[in-house]
Amino acid sequence: MRSSFHLPFVVVICFLSMSMSGGDLLGQQLDWPQFRGPDANPVGDQLQLPSNWSMTDDLEWSLDIPGRGWSSPIVSNGKVFVTTVLSDKEMKPAQTGTTYSNDYVAELTALGITGEELMKMVQERDFEMPHEVNLNYALVCIDLESGKLEWQREYHQGKPPGGSHRKNSFSSETPVTDGEKVFVLAGNLGLYAFDFSGELVWKKNLSNHPVYLDFGTGSSPLLVDGKLIVLNDNEEASYLAAFRTSDGEEIWRAKRGDFAEGERPMQASSWTTPFLWKNSQRTEIVTIGPTRLTSYDLDGNELWFLKGLRMGPAASPFGVGDKLIVNGGAPQPMYVIRPGATGDITLKNDESTNEFIEWSRPRATSYIPTPLVYENGLYILNDNGIFTRLDLATGEESYKERIKTSGADFTSSPWAADGKIFVASEQGNVYVIRAGEKYELLETIKIGEMAMASPALLPKRLIFRTDKRVFSVKGS
Repeated sequence: MRSSFHLPFVVVICFLSMSMSGGDLLGQQLDWPQFRGPDANPVGDQLQLPSNWSMTDDLEWSLDIPGRGWSSPIVSNGKVFVTTVLSDKEMKPAQTGTTYSNDYVAELTALGITGEELMKMVQERDFEMPHEVNLNYALVCIDLESGKLEWQREYHQGKPPGGSHRKNSFSSETPVTDGEKVFVLAGNLGLYAFDFSGELVWKKNLSNHPVYLDFGTGSSPLLVDGKLIVLNDNEEASYLAAFRTSDGEEIWRAKRGDFAEGERPMQASSWTTPFLWKNSQRTEIVTIGPTRLTSYDLDGNELWFLKGLRMGPAASPFGVGDKLIVNGGAPQPMYVIRPGATGDITLKNDESTNEFIEWSRPRATSYIPTPLVYENGLYILNDNGIFTRLDLATGEESYKERIKTSGADFTSSPWAADGKIFVASEQGNVYVIRAGEKYELLETIKIGEMAMASPALLPKRLIFRTDKRVFSVKGS
């Protein structure tokens, strides 16, 4: 921790899996229904995705989106959905990088400003607090083929339940869809269900709990067999809960955040999204919270846990078959876990593996972006542009390189197709890297707009969101 103001928070990330359905992938329109895509591992080898494009020559359509939101686009039945929040006054400028308020705190401290005065000045510059703003929360629906706005619906109006740092937004949770309804989560505020014509089907108020230093929320919902799974790690009453998709009624709730004496972290909030791990033995809901990973069955009963992760985690877990990829969060280890565990599987001090941990590698982790598995490699992108490849089978390092020496920060997670890895910087550049054991930067594509949400990947098409708009790039 560089200071008490060092926020780990998740920004919405989108990925694609090829295992969504059978048949001719290019002969049908596949959906992108939730945060990070259907299987949370972004491989689109058969989709003929754009691999190089120009913002002047290859833009299929573009639509300006008012307000601010870092939720990622989802796609279903020819419609693109994103959320946004509009303020009654100009919002503070979005921040790149992960220094958050640390540099400003250092400047003020050097001037002899401390305590309440320092906190007040930091809030005034870097935070949107509930007493300062009135907000309109909205769901936006866009026609996939034309890019035209179909409808925009408000789902809440008024003051937010808590503050938000200008690195975050009041709309960072990505919605999820079952193909008939779109479900929207506003953390500590409520759940909302819309049909595809824009009618509100139901809403469910959620209790408000303080987030670490009012940095805002960011965990997206997960859809599981007619249930919405909501993870809320906060400073007061953390929980994992399931809500019925038909009417929003709560089905079960698992209490979180009970730490043994001396183990409670300085911050109990997290910004990760749950992962549905369908392995050869069972289906699990895997969650990363402050200092530990916990896996649950589909009724919210704890199955097993792993201690030793970072406080305030941002990167989410994901799996490839029977390999669960657990990013312990910089500077903690990376883990690959086998199915079938029960109880505490934490490594002892002299261990790097055990019955259920296939391998671990110290300090081979990222802060915000979630890693990627592609062609037997585990690719790890850190927010500062350090890019690492590990062998998926052994954890051995192939390389560790910096993508750009300066002026590049990363929140979006990488995606892959056709032997290439793609990473998008907050400054609006997409770096194309050859997949394999040797690092090779092939080219740089210039978007030219601030980007922290990741694209939705569809056959021959990428759907991007920047700080100003949503646009489509069409492949050949």
